[in-house]
Amino acid sequence: MMPKMIKILLADDHGVLRAGLRALLDAEPDLQVVGEAETGEEAIKKVKELSPDIVVMDLSMPGMGGMEATRRIAAMDQATKVLVLTMHAEEEFLLPVLDSGGSGFVRKTSADEDLTHAIRTVARDEVFLYPSAAKLLLERYKDADADEMRGPLSKLTERERDVLAMTAEGFSSSEIGEKLFISPKTVDTYRSRIMDKLQLRHRSELVRFALQTGLLRAED
Repeated sequence: MMPKMIKILLADDHGVLRAGLRALLDAEPDLQVVGEAETGEEAIKKVKELSPDIVVMDLSMPGMGGMEATRRIAAMDQATKVLVLTMHAEEEFLLPVLDSGGSGFVRKTSADEDLTHAIRTVARDEVFLYPSAAKLLLERYKDADADEMRGPLSKLTERERDVLAMTAEGFSSSEIGEKLFISPKTVDTYRSRIMDKLQLRHRSELVRFALQTGLLRAED
């Protein structure tokens, strides 16, 4: 049985890099590059025209930057997700990427090793983060007042809190199901219920919520 094809739009102003990424991705049996864009404006136009599953987005492009393009694509009434691929440091841009509705952050320096896995992760409606990312985000929030966020947390059952925390830590529905002894479909049902209760739209918002309320803890 053939895997479901994941359609990808490459948004980067460097043609040589796009060509390299296209060769890398098109070599995979379940990945297909359906278009390219050199600017944020063009990326938005191509999303409307091609309805890709994933946009691999650079942040530094002429005209509208990748961050604003990510924000606008995330606000569209369609299922396209944005995975940021950049040279910028996580310390400066990871949180803004999540705030903008991005579903992950991949370093260009490790794209040959991480990009295909990140794309498949995001295509499963999960957030791709490096192991160091949770520690980085937690460091940002450790001195923040989380009382405002803990109020909505009281709306969740204990099982829903478990699913939320594991989702934020990057576990897949199958992995969460194995740990909690429930089916992946049940995990998805819990996650949908969580997002409804918390009035969240994007999986990346679950990560931020879990951090702000202290559900997500960095490992020692």
